[in-house]
Amino acid sequence: MRKISVLSIFVILLTMFQSCSEKVETDLTKTAFIPKPTSVTATGDGFNLNKASVIYVQEGSEGVLRSAEILAEKINQLTGGSVTVKPTSTPPSREIYISDVDTKHLSEQGYELKIEKHLISIQGADAAGCFFGVQTLLQTLPVNADNTQTLYVPTGTVTDSPEYSYRGAMLDVSRHFFNVEEVKQFIDFLAMYKMNVLHLHLSDDQGWRIEIKSWPKLTEIGGQTEVGGGEGGFYTQEQYKELVQYAADRQIMIVPEIDMPGHTNAALASYAELNCDGKARELYTGTEVGFSTLCTDKEITYQFIDDVIRELAEITPGEYIHIGGDESHVTAHDDYVYFVNRVQEIVKKHGKKIIGWDEIANAKLIDDVTVQFWADVENTTMGVEKGAQVLMSPAARAYLDMQYDSTTHLGLHWAGYIEVDHGYDWNPATLVEGITKENILGIEAPLWAETVTNIDEVEYMVFPRLPGYAEIGWTAPAERSWDEYKTRLAKHGKRFEALGIDYYKSALVPWEE
Repeated sequence: MRKISVLSIFVILLTMFQSCSEKVETDLTKTAFIPKPTSVTATGDGFNLNKASVIYVQEGSEGVLRSAEILAEKINQLTGGSVTVKPTSTPPSREIYISDVDTKHLSEQGYELKIEKHLISIQGADAAGCFFGVQTLLQTLPVNADNTQTLYVPTGTVTDSPEYSYRGAMLDVSRHFFNVEEVKQFIDFLAMYKMNVLHLHLSDDQGWRIEIKSWPKLTEIGGQTEVGGGEGGFYTQEQYKELVQYAADRQIMIVPEIDMPGHTNAALASYAELNCDGKARELYTGTEVGFSTLCTDKEITYQFIDDVIRELAEITPGEYIHIGGDESHVTAHDDYVYFVNRVQEIVKKHGKKIIGWDEIANAKLIDDVTVQFWADVENTTMGVEKGAQVLMSPAARAYLDMQYDSTTHLGLHWAGYIEVDHGYDWNPATLVEGITKENILGIEAPLWAETVTNIDEVEYMVFPRLPGYAEIGWTAPAERSWDEYKTRLAKHGKRFEALGIDYYKSALVPWEE
């Protein structure tokens, strides 16, 4: 039998050691983060993420714990593993650690993601910051992976915080109804890109979508149809609370909207007494606007609104209720102003702040009102003069239901076409003369649902524009440019495909094949 020399054994062991400890070359700055972070530095090594990794969480922080659980779920989906979450009172030296303590150096909703060879730490200014740090970490991972594959996370540091505190999208569930699971999918889309508000448009001419126990016919009658005559639907209060919790777990606040005094035909069909002539209206399944109004001089109208707002406020932990106020064309101006003035006091009485479309600026605005700019510059600047904040949703830039171009088979184009570059390349703080960053609460991209009937169609209108709106809300204008952004967006096409998202493959984006 051939003898192996001591030298040979040494060489074999050395080779094995070198192969096991070979450095993984990485560059964190090449990761296509969306939104673009404040600062990214790379150290060129790799953290080995495997099936048995552990996520440690600072003990006693429930919000952070949920973020860690969501991270574990995502890693396990990729690796087929059993990554676990463990609370700890002592910061570990290895694995993954998430904490929101000792963060005075971080801005609200900000975070620091530090990736070293043996430790990933996410330090958030608050629970929201921790969740946003988790989303950034997830963007360093592949969109899909072989269950036996070792995932190497590039080492370095990301320090980050948002430009605006409110970064949202609106989903119109009134024109066409979307069920609980579909709304959860929409929430997941927002969470992926650090958006933190879902505005739910819960009532309109075509459908009333939220159970109000004191006025049951709103859903029994007003919830039974939609545009085109479909069967409609509504959320029970328990289902709504389920959505609120699902969103809160992902650091997203739900802002419910009850549109009034116009866009109210579903309510007017449900209760005859809300009409000035005392006659119930026929259910409506078309798409015209501006023909309906609550009767503004009947006390029953304000009792109705008080009951609706009271029940909604009780199941909405977020600080805002949206009162609509747009396109109330058949309401006389003085009646409209009187109505909005009274409704503001009702909302205030129930402990909520008010958001309304820019028309509400014609009323005498109370403190802490936010005017949502969608069309009328004069209304919006008048709102600012009256002390209101502004939520920026310019229809010609931010409406997700606008067609990409003349060939788009879904959507409308009354506000113009919104290609991906046009949706991205604007600055909320300079878009309207007289409205500066100090006046702006944030940005919101609304999706009206006249033409979208299912979640696949929602995806097509939302992607790839949604990540751009997320970046407008998060990243400082000086750090944004379309030419640079489109190369990052191009890398997210594979992410959309892996997630089964039906997106518009804009020719303006150099998608990776």
